[in-house]
Amino acid sequence: MKTSTKFQLSFMMFLEFFIWGGWFVTLGTFLGNNLNASGGEIAQAFSTQSWGAIIAPFIIGLIADRYFNAERILGVLHLLGAVLMYQMYGATDFSQFYPFVLGYMILYMPTLALVNSVSFNQMKDPSKEFAFVRVFGTIGWIAAGLIISYVFLWDSTEGIESGLLRNTFLMVAIASAVLGLFSFTLPKTPPRVDRKEKVSISSILGLDALKLLKDRNFLVFFISSVLICIPLAFYYQNANPFLSEIGMDNPTGKMTIGQASEVIFMLLLPYFFKKFGFKKTIMVGMLAWTVRYLLFAYGNAGDLAFMLIIGIALHGICYDFFFVSGQIYTDTKAGEKYKSAAQGLITLATYGVGMLIGFWIAGKITDMFLLEDGSHTWENIWVYPAGFALVVLIVFMLLFKNEEVSYKN
Repeated sequence: MKTSTKFQLSFMMFLEFFIWGGWFVTLGTFLGNNLNASGGEIAQAFSTQSWGAIIAPFIIGLIADRYFNAERILGVLHLLGAVLMYQMYGATDFSQFYPFVLGYMILYMPTLALVNSVSFNQMKDPSKEFAFVRVFGTIGWIAAGLIISYVFLWDSTEGIESGLLRNTFLMVAIASAVLGLFSFTLPKTPPRVDRKEKVSISSILGLDALKLLKDRNFLVFFISSVLICIPLAFYYQNANPFLSEIGMDNPTGKMTIGQASEVIFMLLLPYFFKKFGFKKTIMVGMLAWTVRYLLFAYGNAGDLAFMLIIGIALHGICYDFFFVSGQIYTDTKAGEKYKSAAQGLITLATYGVGMLIGFWIAGKITDMFLLEDGSHTWENIWVYPAGFALVVLIVFMLLFKNEEVSYKN
């Protein structure tokens, strides 16, 4: 791959995840403090990610793969997204904000698959070349958090009270417009499927892989994947508002520790996978969710702030050891015939159905412990996902029979 092409793809990935990390992390804090949204309404806003994940396969399967170059669709979606993000910047109440965020996520979620398609199309050996390009996405997410916390101080107590957190949407609108225009300069990625070829809804959604559920182990893993998304939703929805409310300095910047740990544990994953096997690796991932939320429940922004930092740093284990290991396991179980369908099914089940349920539950429980002054009894809130993750761990440990899964780095 040419150096110029590698730069283009890396910059594309940087902006793609800079855009996501530049508003999604602080969304709950903004809605609660600046639009006076309830826990249920915040859950509605976060659930737009799930609706986007459910609708995304149709955009990719029915449009991108059949009629237009991927880089052109990527450009159009981000330009439209910039307009909607600017509308979110100007929204003054939740009822005005919600239609824009729903429309935006329906446009944004397909771009996650499109940037991968554009990248893979330029690579001779994606297994060796993709990691270098993809890591710039993580760097972009980290950069967004550091800018919010340490450059502009938008998530400081004064920044939140004065409404400066709203500027995250303006920043992302500009970044989205830049990526939209830049996308038209990317290497051409033509449609992969003949438009005359018939395609079924079941194949688009990955439902052809449902027959894999006849395998008891895969069924246990599949159900566990859906259920573990409930604790995951608590982190996405509540972590930033929690850290801001208890008075932690630069909460968004500190949360980038989670993305840094994701990179580190991604590199360590092959060792754990080969040393301890799939079942133990994924169990460590589930246990990390329980430990993380207990640290959140009993830590504070003062002398026990280290507990919160450790909880944030566990993100790498929580995500990589469960979800990345799960993708590897799914790949080996599906075989060549159902490989794409199986990955699509897992994505639909987790980021679609699982997260949709998780955000709803997180919103309900957060509202249960809302105090009259607008604060929350966070210790009670965090105990719920901790206990839930522990139950999923125990069920998985008892029902999943150990089997050998090969890891191809």
